[in-house]
Amino acid sequence: MTAYFLHLVAAASPGPAILMAARVGLRDGMQTSVFLAAGIAVGALFWAVAALFGLAVLFRAAPGLMWGFKLAGGLFLMWLALQMWRDADADVETPENIKTPTPFAAFWCGVATQLANPKPAVFFGAIFVGTIPTDASPLWVLALLGAILINEFACCTIVARLFSIEHIRRGYLRLKYIIDRGFGGILALLGLKVAFT
Repeated sequence: MTAYFLHLVAAASPGPAILMAARVGLRDGMQTSVFLAAGIAVGALFWAVAALFGLAVLFRAAPGLMWGFKLAGGLFLMWLALQMWRDADADVETPENIKTPTPFAAFWCGVATQLANPKPAVFFGAIFVGTIPTDASPLWVLALLGAILINEFACCTIVARLFSIEHIRRGYLRLKYIIDRGFGGILALLGLKVAFT
């Protein structure tokens, strides 16, 4: 139970995944957000499974690998931030200008966002694995992995739903330039933090 609740708190805490869920909810609506949330959940599942198979041991044995991974992840998040900043001027008020990603693209954006952030790797490798009882049955571990999928998907979907409410979206359209630049700036700072801390 401890592992489940620790992960629920981690999944709901602000970070690149929650930020992307809010932005996609605002810009592209709920349907696209569901695919993004599914991708984020799959990315978290990857980190959990990797941790169960000794990712933390690998990073301890080869600290340069963790450093390189953090740098690559931070650069990817900064690239996403640059895209947000660059597209802040784009007009989305007319249907022909709305660039709604395909479900496949939204899903892979979610996976990539989660994989680019080494914080889940650290969380699952250093904290999560330590809370799993050593005598846990494979069925119990499988149920916990299913709970991770549900936690991630639910947290991101709820955030996206809040930001996809019509009057909030209308406000976004009025303030798109400021909001997208703000989201881009926050994501860039998160990318810098990931890469250099």
